[in-house]
Amino acid sequence: MGNENQRPPKVLVMDDDEMVRFVAGETLKRYGFEVEFANDGAQAVEVYRERHEAGAPFAAVILDLNIPGGMGGQEAMKRLLEIDPAAKGYVSSGRTDDPVMMNYQAFGFSGTIEKPYFYLNKQLMEEFSTTLRGTE
Repeated sequence: MGNENQRPPKVLVMDDDEMVRFVAGETLKRYGFEVEFANDGAQAVEVYRERHEAGAPFAAVILDLNIPGGMGGQEAMKRLLEIDPAAKGYVSSGRTDDPVMMNYQAFGFSGTIEKPYFYLNKQLMEEFSTTLRGTE
């Protein structure tokens, strides 16, 4: 499996806000990631499962914590870990005081992403891409 390095790592961004998806997508692409999108947890789980079974898994998933009327990040992460115990999920929210944001590891997440500043913060983005690239 020597040609894995030529394929950019893929990140799945789940958010119900189209602007957030757009900004996240543009930023991640600028850092050399491939990006796919889902607008709620159920869709994210579906897309993740398809890619995982096809042998083209995501390097990371960024999950919006609160999806009005849909499956949010906490439930989605639980299901992703059932599909793939090694799934790397980052919980994303504008509310840093949320218990899931504060104790993200307890909910199976690898880290948190504070909206919307994260994507606009160069230092955070560089740390994020280094973390994801450092795993292989």
